[in-house]
Formats: sequence, C-alpha cells, structure tokens
Amino acid sequence: MARAAAVAVLLSALAAAATAQMESCNTELPPVLVANYSGLACQPVWNNFVLRYHQDKNNVLRVVLSTMYSTGWVGMGFSRDGLMVGSSAMVGWIGKKGLPHIRQFALRGKTSSKVVVDRGFLVSNDHDHTVIVQQARIYLAFQLKFSYRLTHQHIIMAFGSSIPVNNKLTKHQDKTSFTFDFTTGKALVDGSFPYGLRRAHGALNLFAWGVLMPIGAIIARYFRRMDPLWFYLHVGIQFVGFIIGLAGVVAGVALYSKIQADVPAHRGLGIFVLFLGILQILAFFLRPNTDSKYRKYWNWYHHWSGRLVLFFAAVNIVLGIHVGGGDNSWKIGYGFNLAVLLVAVIGLEFMLWTRWSKDSAATPTY
Repeated sequence: MARAAAVAVLLSALAAAATAQMESCNTELPPVLVANYSGLACQPVWNNFVLRYHQDKNNVLRVVLSTMYSTGWVGMGFSRDGLMVGSSAMVGWIGKKGLPHIRQFALRGKTSSKVVVDRGFLVSNDHDHTVIVQQARIYLAFQLKFSYRLTHQHIIMAFGSSIPVNNKLTKHQDKTSFTFDFTTGKALVDGSFPYGLRRAHGALNLFAWGVLMPIGAIIARYFRRMDPLWFYLHVGIQFVGFIIGLAGVVAGVALYSKIQADVPAHRGLGIFVLFLGILQILAFFLRPNTDSKYRKYWNWYHHWSGRLVLFFAAVNIVLGIHVGGGDNSWKIGYGFNLAVLLVAVIGLEFMLWTRWSKDSAATPTY
C-alpha cells in the first residue's frame, strides 16, 4: 500500500508539472504584445522559462521569452559554439524606478567588465524590443534579423537576482545551455561543450597536485625517523601523483584544443608547474650520493623547488576552479582539503621544532 501511494504521489506530481507547462503556453500574452507577437510557436525550455518564437521568410526571428519574476534580470543568449564566451545575449529587467530595460550584450568573458552593453553580433531593431511584467511573470519580446534560416541553434539562458546598475550585469544566479531546434521546437542537451573533459582535467589535477603531492612532501619532511619507509612512501606517492597530474595536463590540452579558452594565466601557471614537476623527476635520477660534496646543494634545490611547485599548483587549482566556473562543491571541497593540510603542517612543524630542541641529532639524508 505504501509503495502504491508513493507511485500515485509521483504520478500526480508529474501530471501537475505537465499541466503547469501546458498552462504556461496556453496563457495569453499581455495585450500590448498581441499585435506584433501573436501566432508564435511555444515551448517550455528550462525551469519556468517559456520560449515563444517564429521566423518568417525574411529570416526575422520574433521571440517572447517569459518566466517567473520578482527582481533582477533575465537573459537569452545566442552562441556559435555552445559556449558563453563569444556569444551575444538579449537581456531584460525592470529598473529600480520601475522602468523596463532590454539591451543586447556581448559576452566577451566571465567577468562583469567583459560583458559589454550594446555590442554583439545580433542584428535587431531597438524599437521592436519590449519588456513587460504581468502577474509576477516577465516577458522579453524582441526581433532579430539573421542572414540564414535557423535550425539547430546553441542557446544560453540565465537569470540574476540583482537589478543591473548603469547597464552592468551582476553574476547570474543560475544558467543553462542547450541546442534548440527551431524547426521542431525541441530543446536538446548541448553536447558541444566537453563538460566531461573539463571535469576530468579539474579532478585529476586537483587530486594529483592538491592532495597526493602535498602528502608526499609532508611524509618527506616530518617522518624521516621512519627510515627507510619514509623514502619509499615519498618517492612512490610523488611518482603516482606526477603520472595522474600528467594525465590531467593531457586532458587540459585536449580541452583547450576543443574550446580555445582565453585563460592565459591558468595555462601559463600550469606549464610552469609541469616544468618544475619534470625537473623534480629528473632530480631523483640525478641525485648525488649521500657523501658527495654536492649533496647539500642538491638537497637545497630539491626541497625548495618542491615547495615552489606545491605553492604554484595550489594557486593554479584555485584559479582553475574560478575560470572553469566550478560550483560550490569544488570550492568547498578544495578549501576543506587545503585547510586540513595546513593544520596538519602547522601541527607537525611544531612537533618537529619541539623535538629538535630536545634532540640535536641529525636527521637522515637521502
């Protein structure tokens, strides 16, 4: 009985959702839009977003985008490759004085300064644009002229909760991207962006440079009394970490070849970290004997270049999460990992200095 009741509740919820979608398309347009935007095809596309559209024989696309609204901005972007950067968007909102606004923005980057108003590749007539709020729903109505007939088009939709000031858009609260078939009215999952490759690049590098290698370095500095176990653990962990990190770099190169992302700082730091990592591997095979007069210079180089690699790797991981648009789970996860490592290092460093003050015996070298 309980299972049957659960199924009934689920079916009721699905039926309610379907009814809500039908009602969204069956709802009449505001009277002021009827003259120029009647007879449009209608399709619910995302959350409460409803897309009404029609493209005539002159390739003029009439669009009415509607969704629930209280404050902030709502936007619809047209992309050539499925990516946000490089796309153009029509964005509408109601200002603080109650006046409607709808403008085109060129999305040249992921920061507010690179979202430029009154720029973009969309051809439109500003006099045909309208924004209306009726019964807690906002309607963005606009007309765009294309040089070809739209079929499968990469679409980006987003909304923000803050009202733009001086035509500056705040960071979106949520967004989505998909391919919309303007001939059949179907929204398809957008496979143009290699999300799996991006996740693999981030996860592999975070685990290698942000987890394994710091642990290997901690073992080398604080557990030398466990000789020779510390040495084998250090070498093994660092080698495995380097291999996983190298796989992450390969994934990053493949990702860049697909999307040509404009992230010079992240790429530059990644190349620098990889270069230092390769030098560390070479140093292992070129290390002098423990009684060599050059051993102390090798130790100095190996220790400090290793610390340098870990520092820049941590900086690049944070930068990669930012430029890659990582959600809160990535930020919280790496932040927690970094906090645990820092607390462990502080505690072990304190214990090490305390032990050194009591025991002046030299620690083993390798």
